[in-house]
Amino acid sequence: MSFEMPQFALAAPEIGLAIMVCVVLIADLFDRSQQARLAFVLTQLTLLGAMGVAIYTHWGSEPTLTFNGMYISDSLAGLLKAATAGLAALTLAYSRDYLRERGLLKGEFYLLALIATLGMFVMASAASLLVLYMGLELLSLSLYALVAFDRESRAGSEAAMKYFILGALASGMLLYGMSMLYGAAGSLLISDIAAATSAGDNLLLMSFGMTFALVGVAFKFGAAPFHMWVPDVYQGAPTAVTAFLGSAPKVAALALFLRLLAEGLGDLHDQWQIMAIILAVGSLAVGNLFALVQTNFKRMLAYSTISHIGFLFLGLIAGSDEGYAAALFYAISYGIMAAGAFGIIMLLSGKGFEAEMIDDLRGLNERHSGVALVVLLLMFSMTGIPGTIGFYAKWLVLQALIEAGLVWLAIVAVIFAVIGAFYYLRVLKAVYFDRLQEPSVLGASAAQKMVVFGNGALVLGLGLFPDALITLCRTALGL
Repeated sequence: MSFEMPQFALAAPEIGLAIMVCVVLIADLFDRSQQARLAFVLTQLTLLGAMGVAIYTHWGSEPTLTFNGMYISDSLAGLLKAATAGLAALTLAYSRDYLRERGLLKGEFYLLALIATLGMFVMASAASLLVLYMGLELLSLSLYALVAFDRESRAGSEAAMKYFILGALASGMLLYGMSMLYGAAGSLLISDIAAATSAGDNLLLMSFGMTFALVGVAFKFGAAPFHMWVPDVYQGAPTAVTAFLGSAPKVAALALFLRLLAEGLGDLHDQWQIMAIILAVGSLAVGNLFALVQTNFKRMLAYSTISHIGFLFLGLIAGSDEGYAAALFYAISYGIMAAGAFGIIMLLSGKGFEAEMIDDLRGLNERHSGVALVVLLLMFSMTGIPGTIGFYAKWLVLQALIEAGLVWLAIVAVIFAVIGAFYYLRVLKAVYFDRLQEPSVLGASAAQKMVVFGNGALVLGLGLFPDALITLCRTALGL
């Protein structure tokens, strides 16, 4: 096997991010403010810079392989990296006041977030099973530590333990599936696996490997019936961690699916489509029906996440580039909505108080009508009301399904979307129609409110003018 000189410039986003991880680590050691101010500023600048570098390096260029075919630079990688870095920066912007009030404002939090983002970047450009798994584990190990970041919280420790055990099991299944794919294709490169699949080599072994790989991917998404970790982890982890966990990693999970199943096993679409349909319908049913009976807002959002993952899978089921573009749009849109929803919880939470119950939103319109309006936009968007980004996310997925001839599946999705509207409207009932016996002033900082309003403006702006993001998603997939 001949080795070529790697094109290090193509890996500039990952190299820059890895360097900044070291810089943030050292800078935090010399920060005497006890508020991790330097780590926060450097982390945000790093993430924003990484967005620009990813677009500059990858966007608009022909797909290029380097590092002996294990790393790919293309427009899809550029958009995936920009989206994950942007969502990470958004959730970290929400978290500062929340962490300070709980004594959790430490440089290690931002360090772990950067390492997790580096793992997501690696996954976005993976052209080898080895690199894909390395990025996934870098992300997963960072998330395990973040979930257990509040060492005094028994609920957080329990959530981290569940997440770690189930995550290790899912990683084992994924690795076992990858070993079968390697055995069938004789190569770790995704392009070689795609060639072997197209040629019909060892299809039985390839199908077994595909099955185990899909189970691992479904767990990372949180799709039913591999969803059991989602409600407990979302509820038990600090809300700042839940916001991060519920946004950017969903885009990274989509990268895992697109690189491994869409590119590597695209010719086995008829086989994995059936399993993906089961995952999608199961997620829609479990997510929406269980969310109906929740009184804990974080837990309701967890089941809501499962239902949204079901919708995202519907775009992937179509098996077309239009379907993949719809799923990409959906993942980015949901990341923006999830960041806003958990950001509202952080904004309402005070020192020694966690605003995680739906009843904690009662009378919000009386306390701050602007924040209440943002909640309205977020809930409308998650429901799929026209004028918000969530409407177009659902519309594109349904359109891709109909074009693929899966009209019955589109009807099922619409039915569950209507069911889901009930629990979102219940939140708005608490915000606008329930009254507090003793109205209080919203004790959030101006910076937190600005981030919330910016998030709401993003949901509304992309809902009114979605063409730019839709075009980016289509262009990233070569349409």
